[in-house]
Amino acid sequence: MGRDWMDNKTVIITGASGGMGKGVAEKLIKEHGCTVIGIARSEEKMKKVVEELGDYADKFSYQLFDVAVEQNWLDFVTYLNENNIKPDVLINNAGILPKFDRFQNYTVEYIKKAMDINFYSAVYSIHALLPILLESDSPAIINIDSSAALMTLAGTSVYSASKAALKSLSEALREELRGKCYVGIVCPGFTKTDIFRDQDSADAKAQKMLNMVSTSCDRMVKMIMNDIKTKKPLGVHGFDAAFMNYFGRVMPVQGGRLFSAVMKMSKLPLFDGVFKD
Repeated sequence: MGRDWMDNKTVIITGASGGMGKGVAEKLIKEHGCTVIGIARSEEKMKKVVEELGDYADKFSYQLFDVAVEQNWLDFVTYLNENNIKPDVLINNAGILPKFDRFQNYTVEYIKKAMDINFYSAVYSIHALLPILLESDSPAIINIDSSAALMTLAGTSVYSASKAALKSLSEALREELRGKCYVGIVCPGFTKTDIFRDQDSADAKAQKMLNMVSTSCDRMVKMIMNDIKTKKPLGVHGFDAAFMNYFGRVMPVQGGRLFSAVMKMSKLPLFDGVFKD
């Protein structure tokens, strides 16, 4: 394996207890000799990650806190300083996917929760950690965003708003930090992870459709890792994400209408909250 910029870095990853976050953490440790600090809330899941790493477990540690609370990040910086830990890379991966529904059916409290986890967690982490990251010889911030940032679908108002905000923040940082820090944005399409836990996907037809349009987690992790290796400024992955990226740029109004028509015609219970009166 040829040496590349990622080798032997100290990396902080949010949402590291499962899905893409866990997959990226494992790749960084096993293939690049990185030291990874995972952040999540479930100690049970984190202990499982450590167990599955086996002989590589000494390269992984974790902190348990809610990424959507600013004070937690300030406390984390204190922990890093007190332990003389110098991170090189921050990967913001934590996120939730609210149930497909009409905007007026979400409570303001739930909207705030989604914005806090999907957007403000990255605001807090970057704001707190940037001064330390810039001390590295090769600092990097990678924000795992979503295809929802590229084109908004009916029933995804809150999720798309949070992810569009993250994309805009990342784009501004990319220019402000050009030459000082690599800032990467990754926009995956539907991926087979537990992010669907809040969706009513028990219906067999709905589950079959989700499986058809979703990319496997392993494949998505490989594509994300390739983006990071090559310091790609924007990665769009999954055929559904490619379609949304195209229509979002070329015909944003009619494209949104077309996707809505397809969702409505599917008659899936998944979209009942959006199209049924």
